[in-house]
Amino acid sequence: MSTSAMRPDAGAVYRRYLSAVMLHGHASAKACELGATDLYALNILELSGPMTPGELGTRTGLTTGPTTRLVDRLEQAGYVHRAPSPDDRRKVIVEPVAKPAKLDEVMAPARHRISEILRGYSPEQLEVLFDYFTRATDAYHEATDDLRTDT
Repeated sequence: MSTSAMRPDAGAVYRRYLSAVMLHGHASAKACELGATDLYALNILELSGPMTPGELGTRTGLTTGPTTRLVDRLEQAGYVHRAPSPDDRRKVIVEPVAKPAKLDEVMAPARHRISEILRGYSPEQLEVLFDYFTRATDAYHEATDDLRTDT
């Protein structure tokens, strides 16, 4: 069943949701004196763990120069540090450091609001929501990979 068959305005509702998430990300980054890509990179590092600058560049879609500047900014701001790779001392690993309080402070109001919304759902509804989040994440990653290989 297509989304338009479920609800005539489903596409618009979903696009408004995605726009709100993106706008919040941009505003959060600015409130922490970061760029949106900087905040995105921090999220990648927190979720995936330490990685080489090359891996981080691939994950963010940045080339070598912008990735180096991104890591420089994050390191200068105290969000990450560079460490020698345990496997190859010629390589460096970018590691997240303890999340500064400012970032948690900035993100707390949205997290609280979303938690309030989620508390209104039954366990079965939450299962559906989180199944969707998991499957949609995979779909977006695949679509991103497709876009990157097509260019």
